Amino acid sequence: MAEVRFYQLGRRPLEQVLATMLERTLERGQRAVVLAGGEERVEALAQQLWTYAERSFLPHGTARDGLAERQPVWIAAEEGNPNGAEVLFLLDGQQSDRLDSFALVAVIFDGGDGERLTAARGHWQALKGAGHQLTYWEEDAEGRWQKRA
Repeated sequence: MAEVRFYQLGRRPLEQVLATMLERTLERGQRAVVLAGGEERVEALAQQLWTYAERSFLPHGTARDGLAERQPVWIAAEEGNPNGAEVLFLLDGQQSDRLDSFALVAVIFDGGDGERLTAARGHWQALKGAGHQLTYWEEDAEGRWQKRA
C-alpha cells in the first residue's frame, strides 16, 4: 500500500507549496508526477514553476513538451507515470486508481475551500478503508506543517 499524506493549505498558495515540495522531492533524487485538474491548470502550473523563484530552476515538462522519460517532474491532467516517478502529487481534487505504483502520494488541498475540504475528507475515508498508510498535515499561521493525524 502507498504512503499517502494529506496537506491542508492554510496560509500559502498551492503554487508556492507545490514548488517547495517538488524541490525537496528532486533533492532526494526522486521523480514526481503532478496530477492537476485540467489542461489549463497544467499549463498555468508549468509557467509558475519556471518563474516562482528568481534563483531556482525546477526542471519539469508537460504533454506539450513531450519526452516524459527525460522529465524529473511531469505535470499532467490525465493519470499515468510516464517519467517513472516515485512521488505523486494530487491537486484540484484529483484522485488516482494507481496509488500503489508510487512510493509516496501527496494530496494537497485548500483548507479554506469548504467544498475541497469535504472532498478531501471523503478521499481520506476511502483510502483509509482501502488500507493505505495515511497522515494528515495542516499548515499553521506561520506556514509550518503540523501533523494532525
